[in-house]
Amino acid sequence: MRGFHLFQRLLLIAAVCPATIQSVNAVDNGVEQPMSAMLEPWTGPFGGVPPWNLVRQEEFVAAFDQAIDQAQQEIDAIANNPEPPTFENTIVALEQAGRTLERLDTLFSVHSSNLNLGPIPDIERAVSPKLAEHADKITQNEKLFARIEAVFQSDEKSKLTLAQQRLLDDRYRNFVRKGAKLEPDAKKKLSQINMRLASLFTDFSQNVLHDEQSYVTWIDDAARLKGLPESVVAAMASAAKERGKPGQWAVTNTRSSMDPVLTYADDRPLREEVWRTYYNRGDNGDAHDNNTLIAEILKLRRTRANMLGYPTHAHWRLEGTMAKTPQATMDLMMQVWPKAVARVQEEVADMQKIADEEGAKIKIEPWDYRYYAEKVRKAKYDLDFNEVKPYLQLEKLREGMMWAAGELFGLQFKETTDLPVFHPDVRVWEVNDADGNHVGLWYFDPYAREGKRSGAWMSAYRAQENIDQPITTIVSNNSNFVKGAPGEPVLISWDDAVTLFHEFGHALHGLCSNVQYPSQSGTSVARDYVEFPSQLLEHWLDTPEVLSRYCVHHQTGQPMPQELADKIANAATFNQGFGTVEYLASALIDMKLHTSDRDEIDPDAFERETLKEIGMPDELPMRHRTPHFQHIFASDSYSAGYYSYLWSDALTADAAEVFDEAGSYYDEATAKRLYDSVLSVGDTIDPADGFRAFRGRDVDTSALLRKRGFPTK
Repeated sequence: MRGFHLFQRLLLIAAVCPATIQSVNAVDNGVEQPMSAMLEPWTGPFGGVPPWNLVRQEEFVAAFDQAIDQAQQEIDAIANNPEPPTFENTIVALEQAGRTLERLDTLFSVHSSNLNLGPIPDIERAVSPKLAEHADKITQNEKLFARIEAVFQSDEKSKLTLAQQRLLDDRYRNFVRKGAKLEPDAKKKLSQINMRLASLFTDFSQNVLHDEQSYVTWIDDAARLKGLPESVVAAMASAAKERGKPGQWAVTNTRSSMDPVLTYADDRPLREEVWRTYYNRGDNGDAHDNNTLIAEILKLRRTRANMLGYPTHAHWRLEGTMAKTPQATMDLMMQVWPKAVARVQEEVADMQKIADEEGAKIKIEPWDYRYYAEKVRKAKYDLDFNEVKPYLQLEKLREGMMWAAGELFGLQFKETTDLPVFHPDVRVWEVNDADGNHVGLWYFDPYAREGKRSGAWMSAYRAQENIDQPITTIVSNNSNFVKGAPGEPVLISWDDAVTLFHEFGHALHGLCSNVQYPSQSGTSVARDYVEFPSQLLEHWLDTPEVLSRYCVHHQTGQPMPQELADKIANAATFNQGFGTVEYLASALIDMKLHTSDRDEIDPDAFERETLKEIGMPDELPMRHRTPHFQHIFASDSYSAGYYSYLWSDALTADAAEVFDEAGSYYDEATAKRLYDSVLSVGDTIDPADGFRAFRGRDVDTSALLRKRGFPTK
């Protein structure tokens, strides 16, 4: 998920960021370049829209140079203001600085995430360190920090609203955390570290993208497709045809292609080949191997944290979160870990029993887990998700999400076709509230393509604010569903449907925002809180209202039978051992990497040793192995923060029980309290206070164990 106001992204050093590559640098020996149209204010309806039609890739580097220069001039004007520092002329002025750079960053970020082809990788390598350097120039500006500190310590602070006080506190503390109080030599070294990290982040991401695009499992014998659903086979045939091999089948190296093969393919050697190809991304011992990059990233992060007065990178990253300390995250994770491992042992025993009864003569391996789990699911719950998939049409589920948003928060979606988009697959909806007032735009980019990073995410193209005038938000959801044959509906798995609702929850968090300052808008909240609203929205997928209206058979149009819906509900906690352990293993590795006191770390060895130490079952892998763990090595944003999904899910499980107690997930009073206390307030209040206002008390973590079907004692 990407959704921060640019000033925040710069302070987090989490945007794209590395050293100028002359071959793509359009600034020629100091000769001023003409202004790119990409730097102009956005025009058109709804307060302006992203001008994708005006993007010229060859202009990006020069445009960034100009936008950064303009942003620096705006920062200097604030720092050198002769008037005494006030909240208005310093803190609010910072909120409004860098608008041109923010717009340009949005255009480029979408290309680097969704259209990473041709010159884009080299442009990203050129631009990334420039953004990192610019971020440091802001936080290391002594005059600017003196003004912020003066406002922070002034009598004016007590007269500010609570939201303004929070914005001021956050701005002051972020500057301190970014080295504003360091000596000049230390500031210089810190900036060098940040620029180097920016380059490493980009190289890491590009290496993973290379392995996702370059490794394909080819199938030329139809007999090897046995067990796979027809829709999956058709998508594999289409992928092969697109790659110039009609008559064959291609398994691309992404989760959406890997998962159904591991789940349904009877051909065990095929499952193993696909598994090894996918989980070895970034770890193939070639020019795109990420282990050396990771070792350097970890060392630089530790050095930076020590310079800033923190024992580890994790302590530095967690200071502004709900968890506060690494130990608090470990306490929660280790509360769940042994229960999840015990459940895995039960799940494996059930699978091994079926394999033995079939005469397979195998020991369950990671490439067998999903396959035999489906057999256990069918035996225990009489549930075959192949029977569910015909009812999961992507377009109908999209309609269901929108309908639920209308029932809960009064949001109305109207598709518009006259706005520019960055790819023909992208569609746009205008979003209005119950009174017909415009609240934002929602862009939907659902399909996989070459140059698009894997996974699913939400982005904010423009933050909601109301400083001088109301400015509405623009958000997007991006996925990697595989297109079927022309004219055929795209059918997705149950897990993908859950993810679809999850990411839409992030979008709703942005669309419901009603704050004054962009840095406090929508999803600009603590990392371990931001997943709470999105995880909560997952619960609306299996409400009877959505199932009956929008989960309809793609051929007959009949709603999902109640018997099948009941089976899904009865199996809700099935395979939770697998789901929890594969996630938590990655979260624990993340936290242990970033609290380690080792001077040098061999990532592969550290991973093996740590998994053995915590008792990782042999029968399944981490969700994200270290060499392709983009959450924590493609930027700083989730580093020492992957635990946050579990932290947020503790909040989610407890909050969902409020709707259960109300008797309906569409209870108006409960939905209004969720909107008022969580979705609309952004980062204007402490997350713990927002949750407490909604729930009526602090979180009860035992709800998390109940949700996953684990014992609570």
